[in-house]
Amino acid sequence: MYPKLETERLLLRKFKMSDAKSVQKLAGEKEIYETTLNIPHPYEDGMAESWIGTHIEHFKEKKSLTLAIINKKDKQLIGAIGLSFMRYNKAEIGYWIGKDFWDQGFCTEAGKALVDYAFTALGMNKIIGRHLFINPSSGRVMQKIGMRKEGTFEDDVLKDSYYHDIVYWGITFATWTELRDDK
Repeated sequence: MYPKLETERLLLRKFKMSDAKSVQKLAGEKEIYETTLNIPHPYEDGMAESWIGTHIEHFKEKKSLTLAIINKKDKQLIGAIGLSFMRYNKAEIGYWIGKDFWDQGFCTEAGKALVDYAFTALGMNKIIGRHLFINPSSGRVMQKIGMRKEGTFEDDVLKDSYYHDIVYWGITFATWTELRDDK
């Protein structure tokens, strides 16, 4: 069964085709493209529908879990968060938030809920994350959800004819348990 998670301010649920226009608008902003690795620009008609159409099958096949981030207050889509499943009970977290919703703690709140779910319901042993060096805000989110910086890979990816450094983060089940016990 596809999960639905709730936090104080957010609902994390599966995407619906009716979310496609909002996805195109939010993810299509140039600032989103500039700070992420896998979101295209321009974000053309049909791309959101195609992307949303993969989510249920990818979850069934244990490839990934992608959730819409909804503001409970006004039921508005504000971004996406997900896990890409890997070998050895490991997953990579990824996310984007529409620029109008930056710096409000939404990504951190969603990230904590998803990491908790990954360790408690999915039996993960480690969650990793990575971001472009030029996007330190993403690193701050990872730090706030308990992840530790594991290293920087220099000139690791080619984007827009430039090589970019990628910063890697991780949190193990043991560390997550310790952090919860400290509260």
